[in-house]
Amino acid sequence: MDDAMDAKDSTSTRRRATRAKLYEAAVTLIAEQGFSATTVDEIAERAGVAKGTVYYNFKSKTELFEELLRYGVGLLTASLQSAADETAERGGTKVEALDAMIRAGLVFIDRYPAFTQLYVAELWRTNRAWQSTLLVVRQQAVAVVETVLREAVENSELSEEIDIPLTAAALVGMVLVAALDWQAFQPERSIDDVHSALSRLLHGRVSGR
Repeated sequence: MDDAMDAKDSTSTRRRATRAKLYEAAVTLIAEQGFSATTVDEIAERAGVAKGTVYYNFKSKTELFEELLRYGVGLLTASLQSAADETAERGGTKVEALDAMIRAGLVFIDRYPAFTQLYVAELWRTNRAWQSTLLVVRQQAVAVVETVLREAVENSELSEEIDIPLTAAALVGMVLVAALDWQAFQPERSIDDVHSALSRLLHGRVSGR
């Protein structure tokens, strides 16, 4: 029984590793040359696997891209949640949690710039096969911020007049766009510098300090 479970765990680990390689290859190629121009052969070659391996893991290039969106935004959502949880564990305020989430977002974008460029671009496109998936995963990330904002209002850290859904979307959008601008046009600036600037916006516009 243990041997069977070990073998199953090993297979699962290998499959996750293979999928991670395919995600990395796909996001890089699609960011470079667009979805339509990118072929399954190119993705397989970039990932260092056989073409059949792509189809073993995903039914089509479209499904691969859809799962890539789920995977990438899932990582972003987890990093935002982790920042909020760590702030709570050390007794920080909800506004401090929001500030920590801004930094976590910047760290994520700095680590996965190609995915972020792709994600932001896809948000504004219509009639894509994965549009509904994109909306779902976007809401997962925004919902983490909404929860902290709601708790901040309940704790009287923030005004009850705040429009929580719109403010959460604005904070996520601010981090995404500011980080892409930083990487494209102001790469000489440090992450601490960019975080400091966005932190001042948070405190000035949201917390009113």
